Amino acid sequence: MSGRLQQFAQWMGRAGVAFAVTLLAWAMLSLAGTLEFLRAVFLLGAVVTGAWLVLRVLRWLAEKAVWRLRHRLIVTYLFIAVAPVVLLAAIALLAGYSLLLQVAMNAVVTELEHREAELSSLTEAVAVGKEMPGAFWTARYPGLSFMVREGTRETRFPPNAEVPPAVVGFEAAHGVVHRAGKFFLWSHRKFDGGEATLAVPLSPDLLMSLAPEFGSVTVGTDVAVFSSTGAAPKGSSRFDPPLFWFARLRAAEWDRPGEPARDYGLGLQTRMSTVVAAVFKADVAQGIFQVILAASVVVFVFVELVCWVIGVSMTRTITGAVHHLYVGTQRVMEGKLSHRMPVGGRDQLAEVGTSFNRMTEHLEQLVVVAKDKERLQSEIEIAQEVQAHLYPTIEDRSFHLRVAAAFQPARMVSGDYFDYEVASDGRVALAIGDVSGKGISAALLMSSIQSSLRTQLGHHEHQTPSTIVRRLNRHLCASTSLAKYATFCMGLYDEATSTFTYTNAGHIPPILIRGGGARRLDVNGTVVGAFPEAEYDHSSLLLESGDLLVFLTDGLTEPENEFGEMFGEDRIVDLLTKNAHRGEQEIVALVLDAHRQWTGAGELQDDITLLLARRV
Repeated sequence: MSGRLQQFAQWMGRAGVAFAVTLLAWAMLSLAGTLEFLRAVFLLGAVVTGAWLVLRVLRWLAEKAVWRLRHRLIVTYLFIAVAPVVLLAAIALLAGYSLLLQVAMNAVVTELEHREAELSSLTEAVAVGKEMPGAFWTARYPGLSFMVREGTRETRFPPNAEVPPAVVGFEAAHGVVHRAGKFFLWSHRKFDGGEATLAVPLSPDLLMSLAPEFGSVTVGTDVAVFSSTGAAPKGSSRFDPPLFWFARLRAAEWDRPGEPARDYGLGLQTRMSTVVAAVFKADVAQGIFQVILAASVVVFVFVELVCWVIGVSMTRTITGAVHHLYVGTQRVMEGKLSHRMPVGGRDQLAEVGTSFNRMTEHLEQLVVVAKDKERLQSEIEIAQEVQAHLYPTIEDRSFHLRVAAAFQPARMVSGDYFDYEVASDGRVALAIGDVSGKGISAALLMSSIQSSLRTQLGHHEHQTPSTIVRRLNRHLCASTSLAKYATFCMGLYDEATSTFTYTNAGHIPPILIRGGGARRLDVNGTVVGAFPEAEYDHSSLLLESGDLLVFLTDGLTEPENEFGEMFGEDRIVDLLTKNAHRGEQEIVALVLDAHRQWTGAGELQDDITLLLARRV
């Protein structure tokens, strides 16, 4: 449990811990009912850290929500496609509402201006005595009153009408005036010898008669909130709420005729269905327009839905391929290389799936190859270890010969061979060979040569080297393929007579270094393992004190430098004659170092074997 608490605290972070601490401290102080200032401080700290923690949790939820590619693409579509469409639809709806409400308000304002002009004409007619207001005007303008002043005589209608005379400063005018907290439609005209004044209060009845098809109209004072005292028209549904719109109403102040008119509010309370019904009246043209508009909206919604379905379908295709790819990589990480992705279609995603399947197939094959290579490598290492044990250890086996050898395989196992053994009759045998080819097959033939040679040395006494090589050749021809052969040179040293008898079967002639000069020994026959009836001869050599016998393979003589020149036997002979006075191991090191500098390559081109024997 403590581990889970630690994980939870680590996930919450310092902000979460601070929130828990401040909230706990505030709760404890609240229960104690003391230290109001500290309670306020801890409460503020809890609010701040809690807000930070909420933001962190929301961020974590957002990261979790969009972790999958499908969710991320859907959110992207919402921001790229849906959000702009919704905003455009909202802007279009708001613009349509505003336009229709403005149309309704313009109708109200236009009608009010028409009434002002009508009253101005009536005042003009009254002023010149052409017309007096009758039943039509009193019905059209409830509360209509006028006063005509000619000199000192005044005529009022109705007789008890309280129409105050125009304040000095008012010229012929008409419009809306504000007097004693009320609004009036007012018209004033002067004529020869007098003046005429008409006034109509902007009563609810008059306001309702301005545009009864749109709704109720009110006039607000300079400090009033524009709200209607009348009821809004009946709505068509619950989605048809009452709406309020307003316009500017300029009204002159009755008691301040010289000042500019002030702005007041003219409000309209209506519903959108009422405005639409009034604007789009039921005739054939308007009906066709409404049908086209409704059809356009339906087509737009249908196209949006089709696009959404297509987008979701394509998203599923993309995210499905990515999901299968993710599952496939997880299976590959688990080592299940036989897993294959389901592939459908002929698009790039299908090619990705096909490429993944090919990759896993190749990986599966490579794993098999790697396992085989690992097994083969293990077997080669075992073969290398076995071959290393097959080579003789250089130790003193003769009182008159000091032997040194060097062996460097080009690969892990070699086809070169050398031996240093004592025969059953007491003579010391020296042998060197070079099997054709490299690698395992050459190493196997080399081991066969060694086993055959040592068998003959241990069971047959007083043999000549030519007899031993002849038997070795027949054994190899009988037990191996004719395509496999080896150059071979072996000799027997008799300590009693200091005679070295040898047979060279196609190998590089050994070199005798004596008295600062060099001599190449004879070649007594062809390679072994190729011709069963081949005959071999032998040669004898009396070794003197200080003589140096050098046996080598073509891995020393044939490698080339960067100019294509071989190292060559002459260069080796020159090294040997100049350094014959040195010790055998030192001579071996000098030859190998000169060879390495000549080739300049870190990797050997062929197996290298060098065998030295000095007569003491």
